Amino acid sequence: MDIISERITIDDEICNGKPVIEGTRITVNTILEFLSAGDSADDIIKEYPSLTKEDISACLKFAAEISNRHFTLKKVA
Repeated sequence: MDIISERITIDDEICNGKPVIEGTRITVNTILEFLSAGDSADDIIKEYPSLTKEDISACLKFAAEISNRHFTLKKVA
């Protein structure tokens, strides 16, 4: 298991290795999809009462860190 932050982890045995909020099976992607659909942090917490606003902020921070990395594109043959 890799700990990406205090709140985001990646474990091959949980959700097929997708980043999740620590101690849950709620993926970062799930939270980002809610936010991109216009849901607020409060809306998400109503859906997942075990989450906190800090968990949601950690998902955004994770996404920002990933998108800031350098990527190399490979041509598909």
